[in-house]
Amino acid sequence: MSDRVRPWARAASSSSHVAVGRVGLPLLAAAVVGLAVAGLLPAEPAAWSPLSPAAVAAIFAAGQLWVVARNTAPAELGDEPVGYLFGLANTVTGLRSGLYGVVAGLAVAAPTAAVAWLPGVCYGVGVVCDKLDGTVARTVGRETDLGERLDMTVDTAGFVAAPLVAVCWGLLPWWYLSLSAARYVFLGVRWLRRARGLPVFDRPDSDLGKYLAGVQMGFLTAVLLPAVPTALGWRLAPVVLAPSLAVFGRDILAISGFYPPSRGADAASSSDEA
Repeated sequence: MSDRVRPWARAASSSSHVAVGRVGLPLLAAAVVGLAVAGLLPAEPAAWSPLSPAAVAAIFAAGQLWVVARNTAPAELGDEPVGYLFGLANTVTGLRSGLYGVVAGLAVAAPTAAVAWLPGVCYGVGVVCDKLDGTVARTVGRETDLGERLDMTVDTAGFVAAPLVAVCWGLLPWWYLSLSAARYVFLGVRWLRRARGLPVFDRPDSDLGKYLAGVQMGFLTAVLLPAVPTALGWRLAPVVLAPSLAVFGRDILAISGFYPPSRGADAASSSDEA
């Protein structure tokens, strides 16, 4: 009898941990980040914003963890769900998630002298944490699917928060938000192909996207710091943005079977033969 109960008990325990992850952790993140912005930062909402910086920061932080939890299956947590969820590397990534939540909240804040340095500092510290969490995971031998998923989600969130505050504060032109949209366009194309029963091909085996992401992180950190002239950021924006958008375009063509060009021809030929 006990042997029959134990698998059920483990499944129920895993399910409860997933439920906590999908509801409890996002709510906790929202409370911590929202209260930190409301209580510690002298941020007043911009005249055009119906939401306070604290509310936006809380929603943004909670959303990141909710996305990760939604894609985490109970079986993935294993026999030590707490250790799996709250490893040292994941904690560092969670800190980065909170910092990006603060950056997003500042997008709807009035750009006063009191908060002028905060977006750049918070985003810059988040970038440092981005380089740190992977190193920590490899050092302690705790590289996990959850950690990789969390890292990717927070990376994507950072490329939404930083351009958003830069555009809202007039530090970059509005079209720089295309960087924020590019990842979601890629995911949308991939989802649509799967929904239509079409093949999804692999992306090119290249580190170019990672290098360009690093360039974007450095550029956005610099632009958000008051020490960098706004005019310089505007002049450099198209030069920095174009390669990143080109790589996203290449990846979209690749998963659709049109890059390299020979792959598209082979796919078309196979379709004709069928």
